[in-house]
Amino acid sequence: MRQAGHGIAYALRNERHMRFHVGAAAAVMLLAALLQLRAGDWALLIGACVLVLSAELLNTAIEKAVDLAMPEQHPLARVAKDAAAGAVLIAAIGAALIGLLVLGPPLLSWLRTGGL
Repeated sequence: MRQAGHGIAYALRNERHMRFHVGAAAAVMLLAALLQLRAGDWALLIGACVLVLSAELLNTAIEKAVDLAMPEQHPLARVAKDAAAGAVLIAAIGAALIGLLVLGPPLLSWLRTGGL
């Protein structure tokens, strides 16, 4: 558990994209609370956020391991890093779509009625 905390803390301190994803997740959770979503909707949003944050941590781990194993540039090292980044992108796009589907209708309704 302690080592996991160190890994998360490292990513938060050193990876700009990790900080962005944590901020986005916090904004989504705040909006979900304001919209008073049902438990099932919360589960979808939390799952999507967890997937993106996990993918970002794995991306960081892969990048650092590749850097350690191959300090000089190599085409296969680039492929590994690009594929890991691609996994984060796919997770983020999926999370954004889930967010639109879950948050969109209640947010539009809230905006039409002038608030909660």
